[in-house]
Amino acid sequence: MIAKSLRQAFEAIVGPDHVMTAPEDLATYAYDAAPLESVLPQAVLMPESSEELGRIIKLCHENRLPITVRGAGTNLSGGTIPDADGVVILTALLNRILEVNETDMYAVVQPGVITAQLVTKVEAKGLFYPPDPGSQAVSTLGGNVMENAGGLRGLKYGVTRDYVMGLSFFDAMGNHIHTGSRTVKCATGYNITQLMVGSEGTLGVLDEIVLKLIPYPAHRKSIISMFKTIEDASETVAGIIAGRIVPATLEIMDQFTIRAVEAFSKAGLPVDAGALLLIEVDGHPAQVEEDAARVLDLCEKYGAYQTQTAENDAQREKIWAARRSALSALAKLKPTLVLEDATVPRSRIPDMVKGLGEIARKHGLDIGTFGHAGDGNLHPTILTDRRDKAEWLRVEKAIEDIFAHALSLGGTLSGEHGIGIAKSAFLENEIGRASVEFSKRLKRALDPSNILNPGKITGD
Repeated sequence: MIAKSLRQAFEAIVGPDHVMTAPEDLATYAYDAAPLESVLPQAVLMPESSEELGRIIKLCHENRLPITVRGAGTNLSGGTIPDADGVVILTALLNRILEVNETDMYAVVQPGVITAQLVTKVEAKGLFYPPDPGSQAVSTLGGNVMENAGGLRGLKYGVTRDYVMGLSFFDAMGNHIHTGSRTVKCATGYNITQLMVGSEGTLGVLDEIVLKLIPYPAHRKSIISMFKTIEDASETVAGIIAGRIVPATLEIMDQFTIRAVEAFSKAGLPVDAGALLLIEVDGHPAQVEEDAARVLDLCEKYGAYQTQTAENDAQREKIWAARRSALSALAKLKPTLVLEDATVPRSRIPDMVKGLGEIARKHGLDIGTFGHAGDGNLHPTILTDRRDKAEWLRVEKAIEDIFAHALSLGGTLSGEHGIGIAKSAFLENEIGRASVEFSKRLKRALDPSNILNPGKITGD
């Protein structure tokens, strides 16, 4: 229970209606989308201005009160699970699109803006914000920046970090820091902007974000290609990349996922297919037609038995809506869903797919596989029930094997979900002890009282 004097101090900053301390209210913010134990914070605070946000952080610094910042809570690695002795700061009221500059092609937003809202607003002006996490209909841009979110278009367009031009944030002491600029080039001082991207709230608290925009693609073509096995589909992915074709999206689904998605979305997916590739090429109309023809030839070469091309925007949207529903569809099948995002070099996708099948058989688990195959980012999804202790032990062993296999192929623990709590124990396996210690020293220097999202990334 938070001290009465502290609660009153917070109420003086944001008003009594924006301070929550009742257990039933706190429970809503005690967990995120990762299958981890929930933790009740001491209080939940809702600032609606930068000035209020800064005052909250200064008060927390003075009282050594841990802070966890939360957008929509869609985090998949435990990054927004709070500290039991700390507070949660919600960004829901920091939700304004402050500027869309059509001439210089950038946007300035507050961290609580929903990703899809920005996408819709800039597309109406003929501009394009490419990062598109699967949760974009609910996830916030502040969360996207702090997790360096990816998405379906990462293959061609990159991830969130590639579009962050500048930031304003509060450090652990409540000082207001400005980084980057609104210019295309900026070589002023340390690259603090990119240090903050992907830092999971451990180094500062955002209040404004400057995002790069680009022209909207002139033409698009979406293709579904069907294969008898996921091995054939994964070989096709490697073949398309080796053919020097860079689609906007190149997604894969195994049969388990196809059937779950079709039952959920009724999109007309072929449930007898062993695997699907969902491919979109975009750009200048002539280039799109040429690339689409080459993709079709390569799919046939590697064993596709049927291919369909969307004939209009309605069909195209239906295809991608079905793909985006994969997580929701799988989540309906069992009480607990573990969604991983171990990522490998694109040429090793066939080896990763083969390894996932072996891991599922070894541990006797249901693992549905889908994801961003074109950039090597698969989402092996384990369906289980955490209340079954024996099965959960097998799940934990399977996760260890998935990470180990990805690293053995030259991959990484996370392509887009972050480290958070869930993967902190494995971090040394990828980057080594010296790199972990370097990260800890950096954290201690910038946050000496360790109040900014403690316990995340390095575990401290």
